[in-house]
Amino acid sequence: MFQGDSIQVRRLDDGFAELCFDRQGDAINKLDARTVDEFQRATRVIAADGDVRGVLVSSAKDVFIVGADIAEFGEMFRQPAEHMARDVYAKNGIINAFEDLAVPSVVAINGFALGGGLELALAASFRVMSNDAQVGLPEVKLGLFPGFGGTVRLSRVAGPAVAVEWIAGGRPSRAASALAAGVVDQTCDPAALRETALTLLRSAADGHADWRARQQRKREPVPRQPTELRSLFDGALADVDARSPKHQPAAAIAVRMMSRAVTCTRAEALRLESAAFAEVAKTQAAASLVRAFFNDQLLKKRFKSYGQGARPVKSMAVLGAGIMGGGIAYTSALRGTPVRLKDIAPPPLALGMKEASRQLARQVKTGRLDQAKADAVLATIHPQLDDAGFGEVDLVIEAVVENLSVKHQVLSALEGVVRPDTVIASNTSSLRIDDIARPLARPENFVGMHFFNPVPVMALVEVVRGERTSDAAVSTAVAHAVRMGKTPVVVKDCPGFLVNRLITPYVSGFLQLLADGADFAEVDRVMEAFGWPMGPALLQDVVGMDTGGHVGDVIAAGYPQRMRPVTRNAVKLMVEHRRYGQKSGAGFYRHGLDPSGKPVRSPDPEAQALVATLQLDGPRTFGEAEIVDRLMLPMVVEAAHALEEGVVATAAELDMALTLGIGFPAYLGGALQYADWLGLAEVVARCERLSALGPACEPTARMREMAATGARFHG
Repeated sequence: MFQGDSIQVRRLDDGFAELCFDRQGDAINKLDARTVDEFQRATRVIAADGDVRGVLVSSAKDVFIVGADIAEFGEMFRQPAEHMARDVYAKNGIINAFEDLAVPSVVAINGFALGGGLELALAASFRVMSNDAQVGLPEVKLGLFPGFGGTVRLSRVAGPAVAVEWIAGGRPSRAASALAAGVVDQTCDPAALRETALTLLRSAADGHADWRARQQRKREPVPRQPTELRSLFDGALADVDARSPKHQPAAAIAVRMMSRAVTCTRAEALRLESAAFAEVAKTQAAASLVRAFFNDQLLKKRFKSYGQGARPVKSMAVLGAGIMGGGIAYTSALRGTPVRLKDIAPPPLALGMKEASRQLARQVKTGRLDQAKADAVLATIHPQLDDAGFGEVDLVIEAVVENLSVKHQVLSALEGVVRPDTVIASNTSSLRIDDIARPLARPENFVGMHFFNPVPVMALVEVVRGERTSDAAVSTAVAHAVRMGKTPVVVKDCPGFLVNRLITPYVSGFLQLLADGADFAEVDRVMEAFGWPMGPALLQDVVGMDTGGHVGDVIAAGYPQRMRPVTRNAVKLMVEHRRYGQKSGAGFYRHGLDPSGKPVRSPDPEAQALVATLQLDGPRTFGEAEIVDRLMLPMVVEAAHALEEGVVATAAELDMALTLGIGFPAYLGGALQYADWLGLAEVVARCERLSALGPACEPTARMREMAATGARFHG
């Protein structure tokens, strides 16, 4: 009946037709422009055929439809909002035409029906779902919400409460949950999916199921009392406002729109959805989160290319226990790699094993592992005080004290007990890989693997390539980090590597603000409102003043032309007064625990008084915009330097590292995406207004060229 590149329609027995999604040359189905056009043409063919009395919708792939083609968003989102709304509404007419067929329809959902895939399925009369499938509307994770009628139809199929929960939450659901929610009508074993769907279709076509009433219900307002709807949506909006990440308005915009749309006909509700979709598509959060999706896809492709040159890691060792070493050992063992955990003394070795046990106990408590599995994982971590078995391991991760001479001694000895092809990685955070490698006999096997603390939680691993590091060593480190469930970013050896290098000018900007009269609590308030999980003062308290101050000094010394010392330095002053932050109970804030054991901070007049001694001209009030620029712009400039120097290969990797490594606000998307959003001309103009602060705010020549031509870091 119809043959396209993504869709085929063929006749079945008893007057039925099957519309099958089977995207040629791809392992999955997605709703790109070609597929939507073919769906429109296929629907017209079916509608014009008077012999068809029912339609089965299926997939020839292992998944039904994974959603829209996000690669097409860029062009669409560049349109003016009113044009976008008009186009989205017009495309909804294609779904309407299928929904309005004069015959019943049943969708057989296998694998995944996500985003537009579920939206299309909701247009059918009935939905049958394989027990191993998942369905959902995850668009909120991209700063968006459904724009193909999902908000309208789900409210009428499963009710407004379910629609709000699914759309604002964005989580996929398995078959049992989808059935209980009323999103699907039947579930079955995978092998029985097609026959179960055909049986239901036959029942509807024979008049045993009132499919016409089900379709009509989706064209009318939701049949609920206004007071009931108002109460439901008021509560939902309050919950969404409390749970949504800062500056990510998609869920709230969706709920407000749905509160109006449920009282409208389908046509009116779809018009509201289209207009609201165009509004949210123009937000900074949507631009950044969609960009982050592409960044993630790029990194996965790079992982595959690195994986081709990696040596297999069948077993490994961690040299240096404690909490960091224990976290690395636990994370590796959890993903199936046996680990030898070595230290030179029993107490840190016991601490490392305690950390691994604690993490496994947490997995059991949350239901991710049963106790038997947790015990089996722990048994693959072998604590030891000697080098036994080191000649058998494929990878050693060194996590000893951050002292160059100690590392030289430990690693030189290590080379004598491991195989000649064993890769050795250092977890250093502040020492140069090339400096550490200087006395090694096989520097080609030496690489950096900088984990972020706490290791089980933080996704980023900086894989640091030294001048003499081989491609095989880098590939092996990348592949093992991926196996650990981490996101590795390969960086060139330099002071601070990437993330710590970029956070250093941000912290220096904060310290200069304090010296110029700012209130650190106000700076924290502004930066937390801007989207950071914690302000810079609290960050220093959590990291530890002594640790953060030392690392900052080491990194700044590597870039003396831009990272000049802050002469009246509040962090150094706090260290002089033994105020190290959270670990000592006092820093910029006073720290303690609430009755439940959760850390809490409180103002500390003593800290305020100490900072006041640095403010030679007394306190000064700064506007929020100036506070933000004085901290953010030096980071943007340093990010541009790092990219131009080849410290990291792409803007995508740089921004992903910031997001995963230090909690860079997701709605900003990273330092370079933030610059793209502002526009390089605006960034340069703002930098010039801060020129009195010195070279940290001086744009690179390349940035000025980009400003003049309208170029972007992300293209």
